[in-house]
Amino acid sequence: MEKPLLECVPNFSEGRDRTKIEAIANAIRSVQGVFLLDIDPSADTNRTVYTFLGPPEAVKEAALKAARVAYELIDMRTHHGAHPRIGALDVCPFVPVSGITMEECVTISKDFGKKLSEELNVPVYLYEKSATCPERQSLADIRAGEYEGLEAKLADLAWQPDFGPAHFNARWGATVTGAREFLIAYNINLNTKDKRIAHDIALSIRETGRTIKDSNGNIVKIPGRLQAVRAIGWYIESYQCAQVSINILDFHKTPLHIVFDAVKEEAEARGVYVTGSELIGLIPLEAICVCGQYYRQKAGKSPALSDHELVELAIQTLGLRSVQPFEPEKKIIEWAIRKEDILVSKKVGSFVDIVSSDSPAPGGGSVAALAGALGSALAAMDANLTVGKKGYEGFYEELSALGLKAQKLKKALLELVDEDTAAFNAVMDAMRLPKSTEAEKRARDVAIETANKEAASVPLKTSRFCLEAMRLCLEAARTGNSNSATDAATGCLMAWAGLSGAVLNVRINIKTLSDEQFTCEARKECDYLETEAAQLRMELEKSILGILGLR
Repeated sequence: MEKPLLECVPNFSEGRDRTKIEAIANAIRSVQGVFLLDIDPSADTNRTVYTFLGPPEAVKEAALKAARVAYELIDMRTHHGAHPRIGALDVCPFVPVSGITMEECVTISKDFGKKLSEELNVPVYLYEKSATCPERQSLADIRAGEYEGLEAKLADLAWQPDFGPAHFNARWGATVTGAREFLIAYNINLNTKDKRIAHDIALSIRETGRTIKDSNGNIVKIPGRLQAVRAIGWYIESYQCAQVSINILDFHKTPLHIVFDAVKEEAEARGVYVTGSELIGLIPLEAICVCGQYYRQKAGKSPALSDHELVELAIQTLGLRSVQPFEPEKKIIEWAIRKEDILVSKKVGSFVDIVSSDSPAPGGGSVAALAGALGSALAAMDANLTVGKKGYEGFYEELSALGLKAQKLKKALLELVDEDTAAFNAVMDAMRLPKSTEAEKRARDVAIETANKEAASVPLKTSRFCLEAMRLCLEAARTGNSNSATDAATGCLMAWAGLSGAVLNVRINIKTLSDEQFTCEARKECDYLETEAAQLRMELEKSILGILGLR
């Protein structure tokens, strides 16, 4: 249900010429839908790291545009810097943030590499998850010998590029691209200034562990506790404390809270204590919400809170404000890029006023999605009021899962509030297209047909989600806290109203479509959704009377 969001972090071999750095940035900014979040130039390394994200195809196009500009501006024959490098666009990783799989990310990186090599006639290597063989997974291995050794490397049959010519392009060098997991830079603070203690903790938790000599003088490797974790210990003068500085290479394998708790255990075993932590850079919403859910469950409570509540719980528990301000709206990727003028960010009274104005949007479709979201919210509420309560111990797992599903549905339906209005506005835009010539008329007809299909597809999606919300509310009313059964019942009725209104919007938007197959399939699905909803409403009415002792 999440919209796909992809991050790209290209490293260009230019960190001193502001004109060139800004020209590459402008190429990225020029692609609609892409958010350029950070530009990090370094004169010492003569290298600039750009961080941008957006829909997958838009991100890929932005990376290509940036490379085209760099090809005109950067000449590796005169490049010198402290950082290892192999080319003008040295490395271009693609990172899944949300709503996109690693496999899809790999496909995008390969498509990018192929197009880059064809357009610029340059060699391209694939690394990390996109690597074509184990020997090429490591960026360091591909980069070995750097730009100065690239000509000899390309002559080696074992190091033929994955895309592009195997000859040396002195101006460009080579590019490495691939898909990798999101890297979280995370530091944990200790109540000591002794960096040796911090580093000893780092050796214990990091995946590579430590090496020691046994009684016979042989070197023995002792693995660390945590997978996909790198760590060192250091002292930060401005904080007056030692830190365990950590890179989490895959937060799905080792979540943030597991790292925090492991450092806490190791610290206390050495007689010191964790006093908080800090995040460097941005973090995906999922990575921090998982922490909140973990600490809720640890307290015997339902994890089915809203994203905002989960984030605040994680911030408090991890001590993310201990040494630096932590502003979720700036540190969480999905929140940093969301638009400020979206409907669901408005106060209730303001939204209702907008609906009541003489503008046709937002209208019934957006209100239907909001009704479904409120229904889902009441299902989650019932679950949260049940989990951890005496007498309902046997329903902990079932209702925790139900609450999580309800929160996910709520979030998806809230997104549809704005999507429905955007779809209606697209129809209006298509209607306003010129129609003076036959060619203009044909183009206008195509645009109107496409826009009307989208205007039907959005409420159809709303209807599906509302039906699922009805099911969750009915289940919550039956198995959840009896004191909140009427809340769940109200949620079911709200979701039913949302479904009914959304179906009406589907039916009116398919009336003028020329695509008979699309129209027929939409009508059939609307009939099915209404039938299922009517059955659920009948079941609710029977159940709620029994719960209330009225029959």
